[in-house]
Amino acid sequence: MAGCRGSLCCCCRWCCCCGERETRTPEELTILGETQEEEDEILPRKDYESLDYDRCINDPYLEVLETMDNKKGRRYEAVKWMVVFAIGVCTGLVGLFVDFFVRLFTQLKFGVVQTSVEECSQKGCLALSLLELLGFNLTFVFLASLLVLIEPVAAGSGIPEIKCYLNGVKVPGIVRLRTLLCKAFGVLFGVAGGLFVGKEGPMIHSGAVVGAGLPQFQSISLRKIQLNFPYFRSDRDKRDFVSAGAAAGVAAAFGAPIGGTLFSLEEGSSFWNQGLTWKVLFCSMSATFTLNFFRSGIQFGSWGSFQLPGLLNFGEFKCSDSDKKCHLWTAMDLGFFVVMGVIGGLLGATFNCLNKRLAKYRMRNVHPKPKLVRVLESLLVSLVTTVVVFVASMVLGECRQMSSSSQIGNGSFQLQVTSEDVNSSIKTFFCPNDTYNDMATLFFNPQESAILQLFHQDGTFSPITLALFFILYFLLACWTYGISVPSGLFVPSLLCGAAFGRLVASVLKSYIGLGHIYSGTFALIGAAAFLGGVVRMTISLTVILIESTNEITYGLPIMITLMVAKWTGDFFNKGIYDIHVGLRGVPLLEWETEVEMDKLRASDIMEPNLTYVYPHTRIQSLVSILRTTVHHAFPVVTENRGNEKEFMKGNQLISNNIKFKKSSILTRAGEQRKRSQSMKSYPSSELRNMCDEHAAPEEPAEKEDLLQQMLERRYTPYPNLYPDQSPSEDWTMEERFRPLTFHGLVLRSQLVTLLVRGVCYSESQSSASQPRLSYAEMAEDYPRYPDIHDLDLTLLNPRMIVDVTPYMNPSPFTVSPNTHVSQVFNLFRTMGLRHLPVVNAVGEIVGIITRHNLTHEFLQARLRQHFQTL
Repeated sequence: MAGCRGSLCCCCRWCCCCGERETRTPEELTILGETQEEEDEILPRKDYESLDYDRCINDPYLEVLETMDNKKGRRYEAVKWMVVFAIGVCTGLVGLFVDFFVRLFTQLKFGVVQTSVEECSQKGCLALSLLELLGFNLTFVFLASLLVLIEPVAAGSGIPEIKCYLNGVKVPGIVRLRTLLCKAFGVLFGVAGGLFVGKEGPMIHSGAVVGAGLPQFQSISLRKIQLNFPYFRSDRDKRDFVSAGAAAGVAAAFGAPIGGTLFSLEEGSSFWNQGLTWKVLFCSMSATFTLNFFRSGIQFGSWGSFQLPGLLNFGEFKCSDSDKKCHLWTAMDLGFFVVMGVIGGLLGATFNCLNKRLAKYRMRNVHPKPKLVRVLESLLVSLVTTVVVFVASMVLGECRQMSSSSQIGNGSFQLQVTSEDVNSSIKTFFCPNDTYNDMATLFFNPQESAILQLFHQDGTFSPITLALFFILYFLLACWTYGISVPSGLFVPSLLCGAAFGRLVASVLKSYIGLGHIYSGTFALIGAAAFLGGVVRMTISLTVILIESTNEITYGLPIMITLMVAKWTGDFFNKGIYDIHVGLRGVPLLEWETEVEMDKLRASDIMEPNLTYVYPHTRIQSLVSILRTTVHHAFPVVTENRGNEKEFMKGNQLISNNIKFKKSSILTRAGEQRKRSQSMKSYPSSELRNMCDEHAAPEEPAEKEDLLQQMLERRYTPYPNLYPDQSPSEDWTMEERFRPLTFHGLVLRSQLVTLLVRGVCYSESQSSASQPRLSYAEMAEDYPRYPDIHDLDLTLLNPRMIVDVTPYMNPSPFTVSPNTHVSQVFNLFRTMGLRHLPVVNAVGEIVGIITRHNLTHEFLQARLRQHFQTL
């Protein structure tokens, strides 16, 4: 391990010896709010808000349930099915729009430049042809970069952000209409501009935006669009529709509705059920056949024939009926496929490592500078890419013999599309008759055409050409992913991997003498291996590739290759999308925790220092809490000031048949004292004072059963008002962290809505005189509720009182302090929770758990502290 220090520091997960040793303990760093950077790792940020998949069962919601019957339930379900269908259709139309104009601009560009090259090859003016190509590419890329300046979230593929959203994290601006417009037009110009990017990845993001916005029937970007549509005004419904939209984007991109459904399931959605599966599949089918219908009609004039299922179609691999010895692959080939999977995993890990270093460099040196620098970087990448493509096509290619146009693909494969679709993209630059320039055929074509060439072209490609193409494309694609243009990674990875697979086939046929090798099959397996090594998807990617090839016999080799590529790549680093999620500091929750995390309990990871509200609180106190904290939920509690010392007298607390040992009941003060004692070296006077405090001496036990009194008091109406007492420096630990009886959870958005609408009563009145809000009024401002800082305080009487009990959730999910972390994690992730209160055996809230308390980095820090205290 010592060998990985200094310049030999690698990107492997197991090589963590780079960087200085931390000078503080993980607990000290956590309380300080600092980040512990090992190998410059970025820890999850705390300014990301979580989505709330759990329903808030408060009084307004119960009023809606009272009016609900089976007829209304069926109507609601029917509306949901219609909305899902509309999402699929709209996603298909977005794909049609992007594909039509990409094809139009690409044909225009290559038509003009190819004509110029053919004329200038004789006149010696190739520099003019290069300038024409640069003019087209730089103009398109400049327009794409300008659109990203308008909406920065539109950069990249959008898959990491949608994965975060499906995981339960609200990424600002990710599903806005303006993002969709910038994404669609930006990817159009980016692909037409010759960058090594694809339009399939951004289709997933576009579908997710359609899924999030269409059911709302309103837009922030177009404020005049405000329709009174009462349905789907919650994070729960919105997240389901985003899942459907993302699946529809995959289905439209690859013509793979089943693969799209599995993608939405595999890549993030934490909550899933049978009903959602049917809706997502229906949405994917709608997108696929909408795009298929219009593309077939526009390109072939045969409306209703459904000949083009997706934006990217590999064609159908099919043996000729005349060749009885033809096999797409044999059992002997499986060994080669496994080796290709290992190599693909290594190449993918290298790609991810280089791209991560580039992304960190951009974060430090490009993003802090003026936005124009990002545009200049995109233009620089476009300039270098264009020059490399032009020079490689003109200089590095070899003239190869052109095959007969009657057959395509290794002499025995027939493509469902016509032979002209493949042979028309062959480039003959500087080559005599009946020959073609193999490098120009790969570089001087749209990427989809180059993939078809590698899969189905009967003519051979020189191994040197394939090796040079792979190296150049690998480096340029790695450099391109992450610049300020909308860009996908699926097609560049497939093309790069296809060149790798075709190279392997050429080596096996030419130098080892394996005549049964079919180059198209190896190109497909190479594409799967490299793509799997980069993105680390298994189930959904297997089905997507099978549906794209329309050949079920490829299922086993593709699955084996993807699994081997994923396992190999995971040994070194994460997938490219997970890496970019980590670079953004998003608190993403994995599917499950590691086994050793069960050494921790809920009390070890919870936050005991709570900000809470009372059932009846003055407006002055609410405004102060909301303006001085950033929490999104607050426990609703009552204090027992007179009984807090007597409550824990003696060694046992007995009520009816319940016996509690004093030491077994966790309190907030006890937990805070334990954490403070483990940090006596922490340089904080306040914590040092806490550590040095002594527990107050216990008073003699009294005869009355105080626990029984408290348990009975929980079922009486909430106490009305509490005196306003600010914490004093002279308070003991018990005074600072008093026992709090937990009654429910109220959201920040609910409190702000109550203040904005003037829901309060005066001290001389009863709480029954407080105005009541309906469920529709509470959800009217969804998803962008008013901000407390925009509230006009002159309209509010600070002495008025707000009764929050009708609007709080009185029965949220809770856990015991002794609950193991794996149980806490599964409950939180599976139910899509936003906050998880920790309540002890006698109904006191002792802490709260949020998404940040369950991230891998936070749990690792707590586990290290746990080992240090043993």
